[in-house]
Amino acid sequence: MKSVLHILLLFVSFQSFSQGLLNEKLNFTRQDTLRGSITPEREWWDLTYYHLDIKVNPNEKFISGKNTIQYRVLKRDSIMQIDLQPPLKLTKAIQNEKELNIKHDGNAHFISLIDNQNINELNSIDIYYEGHPKEAVNAPWDGGISWEKDKNGNHFIASSCQGLGASVWWPCKDHMYDEVDSMQISVNVPDKLMNVSNGRLRKVERFGDTKTYRWFVKNPINNYGVNINIGDYVNFSEVYDGQGGNLDMNYYVLSYNLQKAKEQFKQAPKMMEAFEHWFGQYPFYVDGYKLVEVPYLGMEHQSSVTYGNQYKYGYLGKDWSGTGWGLKFDYIIIHESGHEWFANNITNKDIADMWIHESFTSYSESLYLEYHFGKEAAAEYVIGTRKSIDNDRPIIGYYNVNQEGSGDMYFKGANMLHMLRQLIEDDEKWRQILRKMNVEFYHQTVTTQQIENYLSKETGIDLTEFFNQYLRTTKIPTLEYSIDKKHLKYRWTNIIENFDMPIQVKINDREEWLFPKAEWHTLKSDSKIKTFEVDPDFYVLSKQL
Repeated sequence: MKSVLHILLLFVSFQSFSQGLLNEKLNFTRQDTLRGSITPEREWWDLTYYHLDIKVNPNEKFISGKNTIQYRVLKRDSIMQIDLQPPLKLTKAIQNEKELNIKHDGNAHFISLIDNQNINELNSIDIYYEGHPKEAVNAPWDGGISWEKDKNGNHFIASSCQGLGASVWWPCKDHMYDEVDSMQISVNVPDKLMNVSNGRLRKVERFGDTKTYRWFVKNPINNYGVNINIGDYVNFSEVYDGQGGNLDMNYYVLSYNLQKAKEQFKQAPKMMEAFEHWFGQYPFYVDGYKLVEVPYLGMEHQSSVTYGNQYKYGYLGKDWSGTGWGLKFDYIIIHESGHEWFANNITNKDIADMWIHESFTSYSESLYLEYHFGKEAAAEYVIGTRKSIDNDRPIIGYYNVNQEGSGDMYFKGANMLHMLRQLIEDDEKWRQILRKMNVEFYHQTVTTQQIENYLSKETGIDLTEFFNQYLRTTKIPTLEYSIDKKHLKYRWTNIIENFDMPIQVKINDREEWLFPKAEWHTLKSDSKIKTFEVDPDFYVLSKQL
């Protein structure tokens, strides 16, 4: 019975994983627009600095405190939108010692500023809040705050909020397009517990029977990447000799898991070596790298990657590919750390373009394998994941309403990128394209169009219809063909207009490139065609007529 339950739990977690963080929603509301669009009350000011200063009461599951928001005025206005989700309450807003009027509209709160907002001026505002934040039901997919206990009965608490939004636990400008330049995170907790957040720990201050942990992030950071992790932690560390010099790698785990973590986390420097090879220098040397144990599966919080894979290889002991290669690494260490390049360094402006995060990072798993186990292992792994592709809806979601696309952004997206590499026919060129991408868009928020344009330019291939086919439809190109002695007739079907991707095949065990279109083409071989095989590196279907 236990094994059946285990399989069921893996299936449920897989379904959650493949469906993404939000369910498809077609009837959008005013709240969706306020959450997902760059409203007039957001666009006039640019984030420069946050100081989130809070007290966490584990016994009451209660958070209180303030966020000091510093911003630069881009154009004159007097209404500011701040986001905070019920049941938390935004209690007051103060600027220059003046309490301001607040109009509450669901998750959005519109603050009327009294003082003039002059262009290029640097101003700040204090936002006070308190309450019982939404409790995570199935973190990280249905996020919020996880209020758990470890096996010794100690509080074990963590935040997770991708998709749902950081405003589920702290007040902020909750839209991906505007990342804060730097941030201080001050968290007061009972003195027997430790809080671990992003960046570097600057100071620990004792206040009676509590302690405040002050962390500082020097790099730009997206809202959902900000986190709190509270528990009976112990710390161990190492210094990695990386492409940017010495990189501090810190590990925070529950006290009784120390020895297991010291063994399992040996994969972290191996990850760093592989990904610096493929993607270039780790983007956050100044803030360091951390793995932090949490009571849920894990998430790509910037410089504070969270880990809950139970010290198992694969995904909770499962191999997504079914090839065995997925059990050569701890999925959460590799995948969530890969997001430091794709999600934290290069970040989507709108969650509709979340494939930029997940497709590249899912693909990074195979690149990790390639670096350590070889190219064949990498190809087998990524091809093996195709069995989990649903083709239920397009990978790109709906814009301006906080709606992501299909969970196929993981495995289908990874296979799309693997296939693009085949079209380039130059592995070193492909590696340099990935490395340059992390320089070109260093610490930036981007759109799908920017990434498409970059890849078309760097590959020298017009990829317009390639991306239209794989990102914007659920159609899988089908190569129809017929063989008559020495003649091969072939064409693409199930395609969008003007799709003309070349494809590599084997004819009588000899590799050939075909250039199919919607119309029939004929190839004449030197000898009778006895065998015909489509290169499995291409995510297409084939049908002999």
